[in-house]
Amino acid sequence: MELRAFYSIFRRRWLLVLIPPLVVALFSAVTYQPPPAPGFNVGVNFIVAQSPSPGAELVDEDRYYNWLGSEYIVNGLTDWAVSGTFKTAVSNQLAQENMAVAPGSFSVSADNVRSKLQLFIQHSDAETLGHIIDAAITVLSEQNADALPQLGGETAVLVLLDEPVVTPLPRSLSSLVDIPLRIALGIAAGLGLALLVEYLDPTIRSREEAEAMGFAILGEIPKD
Repeated sequence: MELRAFYSIFRRRWLLVLIPPLVVALFSAVTYQPPPAPGFNVGVNFIVAQSPSPGAELVDEDRYYNWLGSEYIVNGLTDWAVSGTFKTAVSNQLAQENMAVAPGSFSVSADNVRSKLQLFIQHSDAETLGHIIDAAITVLSEQNADALPQLGGETAVLVLLDEPVVTPLPRSLSSLVDIPLRIALGIAAGLGLALLVEYLDPTIRSREEAEAMGFAILGEIPKD
């Protein structure tokens, strides 16, 4: 089918093309709710500073096992940092500072790159997040002995590599394109509806359609 034929169909059935997107736009306007605030994010990096055994001569083998032990400690701390136990410990630390922050009100993610621990926390309020990350650093640095029984009650020494900086999170792409995408789907549905009605309509509208059906044309009345 030529483009001119499509143009004629859509021009003739323009109301059918507009009805679905108008219905979608009306429904979206009635049910619209502002997307939740994206919140804020903060991240810090640690390394584990495992000291060599006291009194031992420092050789290459000692250095190797020292670094290897640091990697294992970082792995253990990464697993602990994303657990509910860690979030509860952070909440309890904040409670000691007269701040009530529920463990479920913030999210924690962590990763390890060899012997470096990366900690990320998200919260809806920037000021509160600043206090949360400070409490998390304290818990991670001072209370890690409970999460690492392999150390025999000793506390692993963590070195903070950077100062925490709270940054706003960007809005999600889905919240930006949700309504335009709905309207685009409504337009597509309207075009499909117009083509369906045109296909089911038995009306002969042009000389070419009549000749294609095998009729002999005796005369034609101009539209003008």
